[in-house]
Amino acid sequence: MSVLVIEPTFEVAEYGRWAVMRVTGEIDMATAPRLRQHVQTVTARKPAGLVLDLDRVDFIDSTGLGVMVGAAKRMRMIDGGFRIVCSQNHLIHLFEITRLNEVFDLYESLEEALTSVEGVTVDGAGNPDGVAT
Repeated sequence: MSVLVIEPTFEVAEYGRWAVMRVTGEIDMATAPRLRQHVQTVTARKPAGLVLDLDRVDFIDSTGLGVMVGAAKRMRMIDGGFRIVCSQNHLIHLFEITRLNEVFDLYESLEEALTSVEGVTVDGAGNPDGVAT
C-alpha cells in the first residue's frame, strides 16, 4: 500500500498595500502550523490588508479554522483588513455551520475581494493588476 501525502502550498503576492496568500491543498492539524507561520510572516510586514484565497483548498479542519481566526485577530491588531476568497460550496457550508461567515468577509473571487481596495485597479475583465486569469 502506498500513501500519497500532498502538502499545501502558499503563494504570496502584493496588490497595492494588500497581501494575497493563495493556499492550495488541505489545511488540517498537520499543515495548519505552516499556514500560521506564513500568516505571521506576512502580517509582520504590516500590510493594509490580507486576503486568504482558498479556492484551491480541498479540506479545512477546526485547526485550520483556528488559524484563520488568529489571522483575522492579527490583522485587527494592526488595523488591517482581512478577507477570504472561497467559492467552493463545501467550504462555504463549513463557514456557515461554524457561523464564521458572520465573522469573516467572504468573497467568491479574488477580483471581488480586491475591487474596493485602494491602490488596486481592476481591468475591464474584472481582474486586479497582476492577477493571472
